[in-house]
Amino acid sequence: MRFLLVLCSVLVFSSCEDKQTSKQTTNPETKVDTLSKKKSKPPKSKKSKPDFPILTDDNAMEFFLEYSKEHDEDKVRITTDFGTIDIQLYDKTRFHRANFVYLTKRNYFDGTQFYRVVKNFVIQGGSSDDYNIAERRRKIGKYLLPPDTKRGYTHKRGAVSMPSSEIENAYKLASPFQFFIVQRQGGAKYLDGDYTVFGEVIDGMDVVDEIANVETDEGEWPLKNVYIRKVELID
Repeated sequence: MRFLLVLCSVLVFSSCEDKQTSKQTTNPETKVDTLSKKKSKPPKSKKSKPDFPILTDDNAMEFFLEYSKEHDEDKVRITTDFGTIDIQLYDKTRFHRANFVYLTKRNYFDGTQFYRVVKNFVIQGGSSDDYNIAERRRKIGKYLLPPDTKRGYTHKRGAVSMPSSEIENAYKLASPFQFFIVQRQGGAKYLDGDYTVFGEVIDGMDVVDEIANVETDEGEWPLKNVYIRKVELID
């Protein structure tokens, strides 16, 4: 009889212990499962600020004013299939200098052409009929630069100047993506006052002369493309 009572007590205790253990083992698992089902929201991505602004007539001058203060480079080298042309940029024409430096750093001129050649006058570069060039311009912006013609610089032989935009404008606003180099002996001073001289060739006029002698069509475009392979800043 005593044995039966002891056995019952053991069974009852074991049953209670199993229930208690079951409660302890199931509850934490349930909590873990519940938490794992909750999806954490991904952090909101911050919109990155573009490296360069899209330039327009409204913001270009202010941009180049600040850019000219931070970037004082004033010499560039143009590499062509005929050789290299080194140019000294004038600090007094600060907006045009800053514009040329900026476009050089954006690698805009690489792969453009001297697309207009007039023997005993000028060679004009910075454009092309390549689609990639139009795409580069789109990424940089659409803007014109006002003339800066009262700094005392003239269109002497070797002068680097900026042509007016192809669109009709009474104020001779300059096309910022193009430039021309005066090749004529004695210069072309009759251009003074109409176009902004912003630099001069300091080495490589023999290359300018060679380019000026290439054959062209009736539109003054070279029969064989004259590429500007690279424009880079130099010391």
